[in-house]
Amino acid sequence: MDEREFLADRFEGHRTHLKAVAYRMLGSLAEADDAVQEAWLRLSRSEAGDIDNLGGWLTTVVGRVCLDMLRSRTSRREDPLEARLPD
Repeated sequence: MDEREFLADRFEGHRTHLKAVAYRMLGSLAEADDAVQEAWLRLSRSEAGDIDNLGGWLTTVVGRVCLDMLRSRTSRREDPLEARLPD
């Protein structure tokens, strides 16, 4: 198993938790998936060997990505076209 596969396996072990965090912050499964995917992209571009606590690092990254997504919502002033229940 090479380093990238090992990292992907470790990421998959945290995916459920990360998606739950993102969903609680964003209220949308689709946006939660986007936030988790962005966390994977950032992890794959980083020096993963320097990360001591992968779960904490990923949770922090997902939280920051979600905050960025929420900020962009307010700057674009998105309003739903119709009332709907959460995902």
